[in-house]
Amino acid sequence: MFIIYIIKGLLIGFLASIPVGPIAVLCIQRTLSKGWRHGFSTGAGAAFSDMVYALLAAFGMSIVVTFMTNNQYLIQVIGSIVIFGFGIYLFQSKPLPTKTAGSGKTQDYVQDFLSAFFMTITNPMMIALFIGLFARFHFIHEDISFLKTIFGILLVFLGAALWWFLLVSFVNLFRSKINVRSFGIVNKVAGGIIILLAILGFVLTMRGNSIL
Repeated sequence: MFIIYIIKGLLIGFLASIPVGPIAVLCIQRTLSKGWRHGFSTGAGAAFSDMVYALLAAFGMSIVVTFMTNNQYLIQVIGSIVIFGFGIYLFQSKPLPTKTAGSGKTQDYVQDFLSAFFMTITNPMMIALFIGLFARFHFIHEDISFLKTIFGILLVFLGAALWWFLLVSFVNLFRSKINVRSFGIVNKVAGGIIILLAILGFVLTMRGNSIL
């Protein structure tokens, strides 16, 4: 049934986004420091990255998939370095004054989106994850049409976006209870966690079993 296909697509995107990593921490930090829209813009960037990997997994773009697979360790090392650097930046950043926090400029939302996208796209293991999910749910395979495949990928994106919407909305409930001084603590905690995750990702990559 078509409704089952829709549910499967949403669920795959949702499940692929749930694992807590640097982006989730960054999303929470931006929600608390800048507001709901900045947090969701960050989540949307991660969801878009997931959609790109889902596309690669669905269509088996051999050149790109082969490149990502053959160079996954290098890409993950670079990604860990980028995330580490961002964690240092966040740890040292000063909280924004209340009147300027979450200014809502379009360029700020674009920056939030792009930063999350480029941080997430450095994990080529997502291709393997989507291939596994597609197979487990018998979602995208060679017997379905091109249009249905495209529709399925959009469902994956919406499922991922749903997870970030729920996470940001939940975190936003506590934003009013945090003052400007607390934002500095949030930045340091979030930055510290991101730094640790970057180091952990680097170590796991060196051991050949990175999942971050």
